[in-house]
Amino acid sequence: MIGLWDTTGNEVVKALAAERRSAGGVASGLALTLVAIVEEKKVREAEAAATIAASAHPCRLLIVVRSDLEGRSRLDAEIVVGGRLGPAEAVVMRMYGRLALHAESVVMPLLAPDVPVVTWWCEPPPDVIANDFLGVLADRRITDSALAPDPVAALQQRALDYAPGDTDLTWTRITLWRTLVAGAFDTTDERVTGATIVAPPSDPTAALMKGWLQSRLGIEPVWEPTDRSPRMHSVELQCANGDCVRVTREEGTALFSRTGQEDRYMPLPKRPVGDELAEELRRLDPDQIYGEALGAMAGVTGLEQRPAGRVHVWKDPALAARAGDTAGTPA
Repeated sequence: MIGLWDTTGNEVVKALAAERRSAGGVASGLALTLVAIVEEKKVREAEAAATIAASAHPCRLLIVVRSDLEGRSRLDAEIVVGGRLGPAEAVVMRMYGRLALHAESVVMPLLAPDVPVVTWWCEPPPDVIANDFLGVLADRRITDSALAPDPVAALQQRALDYAPGDTDLTWTRITLWRTLVAGAFDTTDERVTGATIVAPPSDPTAALMKGWLQSRLGIEPVWEPTDRSPRMHSVELQCANGDCVRVTREEGTALFSRTGQEDRYMPLPKRPVGDELAEELRRLDPDQIYGEALGAMAGVTGLEQRPAGRVHVWKDPALAARAGDTAGTPA
C-alpha cells in the first residue's frame, strides 16, 4: 500500500503505474473500472463490498470520498494493488475543498483503458445524476435508494431521472423473490388476476415488487402495510382458477405455498452488499425489465425510450448550501 498525502492527480497516476509494475498487474485483465462514491463513515463497508465484487469481476476500483467543501483544496490517496482488497487495483481518494466538486479531474486519468465504467453511490443517491460528472461518464450507474431518508420517494425520483443504464440495489434485493414467484408458473399457464404484497410502507423492495408484477402481469397489486417485519414479508398471487400462490419470508428461508400442493421451504438469505454489487456488474447493458418495473411503480411511461447518454448539468452544492443558510437568516 502506498499513501500519498496532500498530493496531486499526476502523482497518483504515477504511483499507481509504479505499484502495478511492482505487483505484476496487467491492465488488459481488467473487466471494468468501478468508481465508488462513498461517505467517510462507509469507506470500509464499500471496500468490503468491492472486494467481494472484484473476486468475480476483476476491476480497477476508484473510491471517491468528498469532505469539507469549504476548506482548503487537498487530495489524499491510498493505492492498493492486491492486498486487503483482493484482486482489485484500488485507489482511495479523499478530496477536500473545491477539488471535491471537480473529482472527475482526478478520476478520469485513472480510468482503465478500453473497459466500461460503472459508477456506484454507496451513499444516498443524487436527485439528478447529471449533476455529478462521475455519473455522466459512466456506462452503468448503480444507486441504493435504501440509503435515502425516504427510500420509496428516492425510488420515484430514480424513475423521474432515469436513463437506460441506471439500476438500483433495491432491484437486486428482490432477485430471489422474483425467481421464486416466476418459478411458480413453470408448470402452469393459469392467468393471474390479483396480487397482494405485505410489507412495511417504507420498504423500497416492496415498491419495486409491486411495479414488477404490474408491468409483467398487467394487474394492480395491493400493498398491505405491516409493522411485524422490517422487510417485505409476503407476496401472494390469485389465479383465475381460484388457486393461490404465496411466498412468505421466514428467518432466511421462504415458505412456498400453493393450492393443492404441500408447503415447501426454499432459501431466501439476506445477501451482503458485495454479492448484490457483483450481480449488477454481470451485465453492462441497460436492464429493460428494471426500467419497466420502475416506471410502473412510479407511474412514468417510456423510460426505455429515453437517451442513454447524459449531459452534465453543473450544480455547486457549496453555493446552494450558503444560499439556503442566507434564506433562513432573519433580516
